[in-house]
Amino acid sequence: QDAAITAALDTIIEGPSVRIGVVSKAVFNDAVSLAQVKALRALPDPQGARIEVGGVSGILLDLQNTVRERSPLMIGFVCVVMFLVLFLVFGSVTIPVKAMIMNSLSLTASFGALVWVFQDGRFTSLLRYEPLYLSDATQPLVLFAVVFGLSMDYEVLLLSRVREEYVRTGDNEASVAHGLSRTGRLITNAASLLVVVVGAFITSDILFMKTLGLGMALAVALDATVIRALLVPATMRLMGRWNWWAPAPLKRWWERSGLGDHEH
Repeated sequence: QDAAITAALDTIIEGPSVRIGVVSKAVFNDAVSLAQVKALRALPDPQGARIEVGGVSGILLDLQNTVRERSPLMIGFVCVVMFLVLFLVFGSVTIPVKAMIMNSLSLTASFGALVWVFQDGRFTSLLRYEPLYLSDATQPLVLFAVVFGLSMDYEVLLLSRVREEYVRTGDNEASVAHGLSRTGRLITNAASLLVVVVGAFITSDILFMKTLGLGMALAVALDATVIRALLVPATMRLMGRWNWWAPAPLKRWWERSGLGDHEH
């Protein structure tokens, strides 16, 4: 018996560390398991020792906390860079703000669809997956980075044609119509090809790739149709000359720098 006890202790004691296994009745990724990890980590440390809680639930909780802490920095950095680039190209502070709002619409719609399908466990037979009833903490950031860049590409393509015509004629409504007619088919065709490519990820047996493919395909499809073809032209027509507004000091600096076409 003493030998059995010694052998058992050897499996949990390693130098100054003691490993104690705790098996929860809850699933590793649900709220109960994560709450149990938080409760264990909140326990006071014994005198002369420190409690560390690991395991799959602990790793998942650490990942969620890290993403939650770092994501505002990433999103803020991307938005600031995009704002500066669009201002340098078009000389407007209205255009960058509107572009980021429009991009956010397709992204949030895509996030909602992913939650509705994968987190709630719908279309399991059609998409051939086992629902986990949770979303990967890193997926929103990956989708944000990829889709935001692609959407901004379409935005610059459309606005460049609109800006060229507006500089030439000064007619906002005609410029919007001209830009849409020149780029609409190109944007639609490019988006269609991209939807086919990323949509192929849906056939993957890896759930992360499957959800990423569906999210990107939905976001790009919405961006190229509802956002670029309808909402962007409509808001630009309503805003008129305010599309190209910037504070006077910034406008003068932009005009002197020669970074874009100027109004005559």
